[in-house]
Amino acid sequence: MHVLVLNSGSSSIKFSLFEMPDEREVSSGAIEKIGNHDAKVTLKFLSDESKLTQPILSHSDGLKIIANFLAKKVLTNQKLSAIGHRVVHGGETYSDPQIITDSVLRKIDDLSVLAPLHNPPNAEGIRVSQKIFPQADQVAIFDTAFHSTLPSRAYRYPIPSSLYQKYGIRVYGMHGTSHQYVTQQATNHLGKPTESVNLITIHLGNGCSMTAVKNGKSIDTSMGLSPLAGLMMGTRSGDIDPAIPFFLSEQAGMSPAEVDHLLNHESGLKGIADENDLREVLKQQEQGNENAQLALDMYCYRIKKYIGAYVAVLGRVDALVFTAGVGENSAFVREKCLTGLEALGIQLDSSKNDQQVSAVRELQATGGTIKILVVPTNEELAIAQQTFKLLREKKKKFCVFLPVFSSPE
Repeated sequence: MHVLVLNSGSSSIKFSLFEMPDEREVSSGAIEKIGNHDAKVTLKFLSDESKLTQPILSHSDGLKIIANFLAKKVLTNQKLSAIGHRVVHGGETYSDPQIITDSVLRKIDDLSVLAPLHNPPNAEGIRVSQKIFPQADQVAIFDTAFHSTLPSRAYRYPIPSSLYQKYGIRVYGMHGTSHQYVTQQATNHLGKPTESVNLITIHLGNGCSMTAVKNGKSIDTSMGLSPLAGLMMGTRSGDIDPAIPFFLSEQAGMSPAEVDHLLNHESGLKGIADENDLREVLKQQEQGNENAQLALDMYCYRIKKYIGAYVAVLGRVDALVFTAGVGENSAFVREKCLTGLEALGIQLDSSKNDQQVSAVRELQATGGTIKILVVPTNEELAIAQQTFKLLREKKKKFCVFLPVFSSPE
């Protein structure tokens, strides 16, 4: 079975094609700057990669390019079996992957109020792919699903209950697909049953989030109603005093839209160091830039605070798990976050930390009671796995209930 994984953004489409159940990625690529005459197209089949620039004015145009490429280069005479769609917000409705029906798609639209920047383009990608690939089963994989196991003490905000009941204002969490994938990978590495593993998973990219995993399930997470909460990120502020938006409105005359843009797109590393790429911030810090040094201090300090909080929440921790672009590749960030946590049983081996290995690896020093892991995330593969599993279970269930007819004697 070929499973196509689609991630539709407001002006982009990213895709990966997997052969399942072998989990082999045979093709991938992206279309960026949709809606422009200089859209960027990257198409890869095995080791061959092509890049071009051309007008792509809609998601439909972009997906047609992907479909034609796959038909000619990869699928040839085969039909695409299934498509797994990344959908950011499933609200309280969806805690598992869903075969997409009209009612599921309507609900994804309804949940756009909770993810106005993400769910609408996710839904657009689904509608377009339904037209272009009508024969394929379409499945929605929700970023919030892994966090559906949060207890009420963790997901409720201390505001009037009526606001939760009427508007669904609560912690939902994000990056769930990544946290779930690295939880399983770490569990496999530790050789323990999933239901007995306690982890702190640390997803650090341009967006950052942490999750406390108890007995294999998410019980607390740093992002909240939206992806804005929690850690300091590339352009997002993370946790701030909730009075700040009101102060900015009254004292600086900023509109709600301007405050929203400020906190989501002009804050975080960018707000302090004028640069959201951590690699560039590190370069500036090495050159003696004080703002870059401050940005890194703040960034790592907040991660350290969440580690301490989640150790307290979990009681027993089997491992810290670093993942995503920064978490996997920045030895500096890992060391700065973990220095001073020896009393908690967290001891980093600097020589191991400096090694760059693509596989799961352990970084703890001898004597450390909590393992320190780097686990490469693969959200695309995770979506393909969940899509394949759901459709396989559906097929088995269908076969069980097929009527059995006796042949005439």
